[in-house]
Amino acid sequence: MQYKTNYKIEQIIESTVIVGTDIAKNQHVARALDFRGIELGRPLTFKNSQSGFIKLYNWLEKLISKHDKKGVIFGVEPTGHYWLSLAQFLRENGIKIVLVNPMHVKKSKELDDNSPTKNDAKDARVIAQLVKDGRYSEPHIPTGIYAELRAGMNLRDRLTEDLRRVQGRIYNWLDRFFPEFLTVFKKWEGKAAMLILKSFPLPQEIVDKGVDGIMECWKQGMKRSAGKKKAIELVDAALTSIGLTEGVIMGRQELNMLLAQYESIQHEIEQLMQQIENMLEKVPGAQEMMTITGVGLATVAGFIAEVGDLNNYSHPRQIQKLAGLNLKENSSGEYKGQTSITKRGRPRLRALLFKCIMPLVAKNQEFKALHNYYTTRTENPLKKMQSMIALCCKLIRVMFAIGRKKTPYDGEELVKNSSVLSLQEAA
Repeated sequence: MQYKTNYKIEQIIESTVIVGTDIAKNQHVARALDFRGIELGRPLTFKNSQSGFIKLYNWLEKLISKHDKKGVIFGVEPTGHYWLSLAQFLRENGIKIVLVNPMHVKKSKELDDNSPTKNDAKDARVIAQLVKDGRYSEPHIPTGIYAELRAGMNLRDRLTEDLRRVQGRIYNWLDRFFPEFLTVFKKWEGKAAMLILKSFPLPQEIVDKGVDGIMECWKQGMKRSAGKKKAIELVDAALTSIGLTEGVIMGRQELNMLLAQYESIQHEIEQLMQQIENMLEKVPGAQEMMTITGVGLATVAGFIAEVGDLNNYSHPRQIQKLAGLNLKENSSGEYKGQTSITKRGRPRLRALLFKCIMPLVAKNQEFKALHNYYTTRTENPLKKMQSMIALCCKLIRVMFAIGRKKTPYDGEELVKNSSVLSLQEAA
């Protein structure tokens, strides 16, 4: 991703038509400027449909012909997912599309008329002016296998959210009808607990079945029974249960439906991850990334889904900025404020890296040694959270190098600094 302002401004030449478009669900508004900011023609309102896109393309061709221009830079403010279809149409027709930060649009819309008025036509002009000044970013819209991976991981995230929601409802059911259940079982997802919930989940049903009935159920449904002691504990808990005794017929039906949803979503996630694993085999460097101790399929798939083709980047710092892990500071004169990460860019990528680095610090000897070094060094020691952020950036550099070079993980190369090595040996 290109962040150099000079490079961006150099793309705007005398023969360029600069288009700014305000995106909406059903209807978009476009306005065109030249390299000096003079408006070319009247604003265009077009629908978010094939006929609307053709209308836009014809409008652009007329502008190019009338004003003797040669190229177009098309700027949009990314509004949800509504701009994606338009972006695909523009790419297919060889038109360069760039993105403008919505916050920049909001803060600069009063520069021309000193008015906070907001409307689609005004926003379209503001977007075009920001593009003219080089205040835009060039998106790497995934294609091919990278687009499939992003769609697959987005689907996995939605299924995971649905699974958590169902799990919460099952906990809610237990709190109402059998709150003592989780004093017997550590978690209800275990095989023994699941068999009870499917067969006789209510306290009165457990009492009626007795210890022998519970043991028989486990023997039929499990290769290794949970044990008679556990069955006795369950019956004792059922005898003293304070769970609801009214509405139990529909309560049992509710639990059956929730358990069916839980198993269905689990099955869908397993099938989806198998498909993602098959796709990941076609991505260069992906298998080598999984040689990092503590980094698995979901992490690598999520990383590539968010970042896309690593060949689109010239330096890992670009991915660091994409994840919002680059530093910001508030300083003025002699005052030096604290630095923190910007948290801009893709929040899913940032969350993925942080969730990955926590087990890495516990299981990966090299990252564990680096964490100890960062937090205990004599000069500028980092706090634990600062060290975790630094290690997230380190992980980006490692995955970038492995993915580009297609070489397996080498832990010794990561901690070749002697001070880090000494700490590792001490550990």
